[in-house]
Amino acid sequence: MSLLDDLGRGGHLRLLDRELAATLRRLEPATPDLVLAGAALASLAVSHGHAGFDPARPRRLVENGPDWPSAEIWMDTLASSDWVAGGTPDAAGNRPLVLEGGLLYLRRYREYEHRLAARLRALAGHVPVAVDAAALAPVFDALFPAGSSDPLQARAAALALQRALLLVTGGPGTGKTTTIARMLVLLLAQARLAGHPPLRIALAAPTGRAAERMAESLQAAVARMASADGFEPAWVEALPKGASTLHRLLGTIPGSPRFRHGADHPLPYDVVVVDEASMVDLPLMCKLAEAVPDGARLVLLGDPDQLPSVEAGDVLASICAATGDAADEASATAALAGHRVHLLRGYRQSAGFELAPLADAVREGDADRTLALLRGNTLDGVHFHEGATDPLVTGAVALLPHWRALAGSVDPAAALASAAQLRLLTAVRGGPQGTHLLNARIEEALVGPRPPTHFHGRLLLVVENSYRHRLFNGDIGICLRDERGTLVAWFADSGGDTGGAVRAFHPAALPAHESAFAMTVHKAQGSEFDTVWLQLPRTDGRGLSRELLYTAITRARRQLHVCASEAVLRGALGRHVERVSGLAGRLR
Repeated sequence: MSLLDDLGRGGHLRLLDRELAATLRRLEPATPDLVLAGAALASLAVSHGHAGFDPARPRRLVENGPDWPSAEIWMDTLASSDWVAGGTPDAAGNRPLVLEGGLLYLRRYREYEHRLAARLRALAGHVPVAVDAAALAPVFDALFPAGSSDPLQARAAALALQRALLLVTGGPGTGKTTTIARMLVLLLAQARLAGHPPLRIALAAPTGRAAERMAESLQAAVARMASADGFEPAWVEALPKGASTLHRLLGTIPGSPRFRHGADHPLPYDVVVVDEASMVDLPLMCKLAEAVPDGARLVLLGDPDQLPSVEAGDVLASICAATGDAADEASATAALAGHRVHLLRGYRQSAGFELAPLADAVREGDADRTLALLRGNTLDGVHFHEGATDPLVTGAVALLPHWRALAGSVDPAAALASAAQLRLLTAVRGGPQGTHLLNARIEEALVGPRPPTHFHGRLLLVVENSYRHRLFNGDIGICLRDERGTLVAWFADSGGDTGGAVRAFHPAALPAHESAFAMTVHKAQGSEFDTVWLQLPRTDGRGLSRELLYTAITRARRQLHVCASEAVLRGALGRHVERVSGLAGRLR
């Protein structure tokens, strides 16, 4: 029996993967089985978030698979196939597969990696016009007073004057947005002192909610700056008032995977700042980087310890691996050395909420310390419901009353703001602790058995991009009746310059969506909530990881409730997300 047949009978392949192999076999019946199996696995790898398939480590993709051939035999067979191109820049031609750097790629994803690496290197190689340090010193001193400001934030702002590509990384609450606000003011002041027109600045994020939060955080940072001694209001006049989704920034074309802006039609901006860069997948980051015009700056903000994008690639981690840390002398030999500043601990929290020690323990995968902190009841605002498997029972006092109150809202914008105060997060979609069953139970509790598809007070989560509606995967809405009693789906306007504005849709006209009372951690990435209830499944599974736990708990601003068993927590903390990718190597 062939390897391809074994994979199919074992249920390891999707229909799409099998069809790719079947197409190659139909076009060339003599195609070796190892090439057909490799093609199917390269396709499967993309669905698992990898950029390519590693024949030397197939168990990273299929844990309980068949007996695997030796890597040497597999690689030799692939290299000699007419379906597989070598790794030279123009070798792929029309071949559907590329073997390069020990990885087997679908041609398109190899091209994304190659193009993204080339564009990032080009951006990093551009040297902005020299700064008149003496003229800019009063502005810098006002923004970063000696003795009372974070030296790493000041270093990041100073580097922005010297770099066209810059990464500012760090955990939640480490001051990334504050740094960016001051950095932009510094760049605007530089342009003004040089007699140049005000810089054209774009702020963007992967999701609508992340874009809204970015704009809100920037405005708050500007308000804090405005109260500082020596600050001139004119410094912030050219700052954008809002942020947009990356899709809207690039200009979506209905029915097409392409964007209006790209290498041939660059963005009309001098500075492009992207928040939550860990969520940006390989194809989108490639298209973004190519749309940044020559001579402009690209600034990426993100937390490399969070979950990577749901789609292919772990782009932020790969770029970080190639940049090193500008504050670390040991990184001086990195390929893009001096293009990254990593801000240190802060973590978003309010008075009476002590998240930092737990976040550190989870990020490091320290199960003993994590459990000790959870069980010790010493962290303000952190609650551990050990062994709890039903959040609707454990959180009966908090969860259902909160969702019932949403139905009493008459202002959609206020209802959406209220909904964001609390969220039930899960690690999985299926099973008793998954979003499907929990949302069904919540709907029944709110409106009775057999609830209608849409009802007053239903929270909605968009699960596919709709460029026509300007609604994107991850956007949150709510169904409320308007003044005429018509049920309407309301969504915040993520366009960026109309704070608090909402848009109305007929529920039947919406793109694919589901209830959002319970959400997966992946869908919640880029958002934050006053209170987070995290429900982990009863049994450990491959999808659980320290990155998932870290992302989940750092969504909380005031309170965190963790419902899990010791065994599941230990299993998750012992598992580290690792994506197969050649991007870091290309950047080096």
